[in-house]
Order: sequence, then C-alpha cells, then structure tokens
Amino acid sequence: MSNKRQVYHTNIWEEEAEADNPFAAKAAYCHGYDVYGEILQKASWFEYLYLMFKGERPTAEQAVLLEKLAIALANPGPREASVRAAMNGGVSKAAHASSLMAALAVGAGQYGGSHEVYILMDLWKQCGLDLEIWTNKLLEPADDSQADIWLPMEHSPGFDPNGESCPTFVLQTLEVLTSVSPGKSLNWLQTNREALEEKVGYPLAMSGVIAAAFNDLEMNNHQSSMLYLMLRLPGAAAHAIEQRDVGWKNFPFFSHAIEITNDPGDKGLPTIDGVNL
Repeated sequence: MSNKRQVYHTNIWEEEAEADNPFAAKAAYCHGYDVYGEILQKASWFEYLYLMFKGERPTAEQAVLLEKLAIALANPGPREASVRAAMNGGVSKAAHASSLMAALAVGAGQYGGSHEVYILMDLWKQCGLDLEIWTNKLLEPADDSQADIWLPMEHSPGFDPNGESCPTFVLQTLEVLTSVSPGKSLNWLQTNREALEEKVGYPLAMSGVIAAAFNDLEMNNHQSSMLYLMLRLPGAAAHAIEQRDVGWKNFPFFSHAIEITNDPGDKGLPTIDGVNL
C-alpha cells in the first residue's frame, strides 16, 4: 500500500496549519498576500476579487471599473431568463441552493449568457480594435468545437437579435464604464457602436458591453465567463427570496395553468399530489 502523501497543487493559495489542528489554517495567503492579516484590513472586495482571479493587485482604475461592472450586473431583473429561473425556485419554496443553481444553469448559455461572453472574449483576442475584422467575424462567429454541448451561434454575439434600438440601460452602462476604464476596448466600442449595429442589423446588448469591460480588465475568456455568472447572482437571490413570500397564486408564469381538483375549502390547505400549496 502506498504511503505517498496526497497534495493539491495551486498557485493561488497557500496555508499554514495550526500547530494543534492540521485541518485549520493559522494563516492563509492569496498570491502571496496575507488574507486575514493584511487583505481583510486594507483591501476592498473588488481589489481582492481582482487579485484572486488575476494574481496581482489591480490599479485604482481597474478596481473602480470592476466595481462599476459588478453594479451593472448585480440584478439583470425579472425580464432576464436566469433571474426568472431563480424566481421559479423561490416561489416553489425550493432550497436556496436550488434557486441559485437554476440561475446559473439558465444564465450559462449563448444568448445573453456566460458562453456568449466567452465567445466575445475570444473575438476580442482575434479582432482587437480593427472594425473591419470585427464586422466580418460578427457575421460569421466561429462555431464552438464542443458540438455536443453548444449549438452553432444563431446571432452575432454581443448584440440582441430581438431588439430594434439599443436599450437605454445598455447605453448608460457603456457610458459609465467607458468613463472609468483604463483600457481602450470600451472607448472603441462606444465610438463604433452604431457602425457595428448597422452592419449586424440589430442593437448592442449588455453582454457586448460587459465583454469589452472584461477585456479592459485584461481578463481571459474563462475568467470573464465565470465572473459574469457570479456577479449576476445577487439579483437572482433577492428575487428568489421575495417570491417565497409572494406565493404561487400571484406568480404569473404558471399559476393560471394549475387546476385544484381536491380543494377542501375552509377545512384546510389545498393539495396537489398530497403536497400542501
């Protein structure tokens, strides 16, 4: 029987164990910075988040951009499919984790989801700030090689195929993020938005703005798609909690389709398949 010690390999995290408890950390370091002895006292949440993902401290401008981006993403609202998925979990009184997993699953796709951001980050790498290359690539985005997971893109990534004009909140987000960004991608997107919209035939979407912001933060496609999923969870959580108290009768997405066949009236709660409603 082998006595070889099992070791996890990571460049992100290092721990020192307590002398009397090998399962508890005396000190923890994130990319060399003491998390509880230094970061907790001196850093902001967004400085720490950037450090964790990028392995280096952000500049003041990068920290501000990440914070503003997080505010823009924090609650996509009930019009967004991943938030509605969490609301379905909430109104059914499912476990909180179920509501968040529903939001993550629905928000992971390639129509406004994290995979669309993933594809956009690859396009930023290929196209840079070249308008001609962008317009050609947007009309024929490369198909994902994992055909068993992702179907071919049916629209130009970063743009809304169902839109008529660019929504006000997208324009507002683009303006604010551009004003604080230390990079060139957001400024380029703001300058060339109308030309790109004319070429693809529909308006810029939030995913397009956010991908440009991630590019200015020097995030890669994996980091960007993960953060996109994470930073949209606060709104999903808040709406899921709210719906637990609203109740299924006031929930518009399926209550009209439920017919109670054994309603006991004043004698007790109605049930469906033996479950109290």
